[in-house]
Amino acid sequence: MQIDFGSREITVKLVYYGPALSGKTTNLQALHKLADSASRGRLMTLETRDDRTLFFDFLPLRFKGEGDLALRLKLFTVPGQVIHASTRRLVLQGADGVAFIADSQISETQNNALAFLDLKENLKAHGLEMRNVPCVIQFNKRDLPATRTDEELTALAAKGREPVFTAIATQGVGVLETFIALLHLTWRSLDSVHGLGAKLRIDPEAFLSHVLERMGATTTIDGMLGTSLGGNFEVRGKESAR
Repeated sequence: MQIDFGSREITVKLVYYGPALSGKTTNLQALHKLADSASRGRLMTLETRDDRTLFFDFLPLRFKGEGDLALRLKLFTVPGQVIHASTRRLVLQGADGVAFIADSQISETQNNALAFLDLKENLKAHGLEMRNVPCVIQFNKRDLPATRTDEELTALAAKGREPVFTAIATQGVGVLETFIALLHLTWRSLDSVHGLGAKLRIDPEAFLSHVLERMGATTTIDGMLGTSLGGNFEVRGKESAR
């Protein structure tokens, strides 16, 4: 995170992590479409012939709330292929929050597990522990056959620390919920460490509501967060069943 007190602008870095072809780039593409023209920057992607991310994708978003506070978000994806391990570690550096995009197909269970372990190891390489990093998990590709059932994902979510969301990123389903949940967790984490609300005199809930509006949402923050599985999401500071 970077804070420019002169211009009252906060810059936050969010990274979309996960195995190859799980839908990380598709999530950013969907968010780019949802954001209004005043809030979104140019989506930069670098893909190979088989539509796999070669280095990373980057989407800048900027939201201007009431008063003079501005929030600048830098959204990155990492390449999922094993050979790009050093690139993933590099992109993850300085991340304030992480969205782990998993593939719902049963055949991808091992790849999901290996990618999640890779995330933990790369965070540790940067001196961070997984439990201290704001993170949400998205199980994407719910429209495909031979996927893990909703009951399986709910049971999995109940055992873990991270809020779990389901998605069909190609249709934009679950994409905004995942993003808002990650932003919610990240802001709360940064506020607890740096006291942003007191220093900048802002209402985080009002600001998140503004972000929702600029992303074209018609529901509330609680409505978004309430779609997580397992009932382990901390809404408005309430304790979760972790």
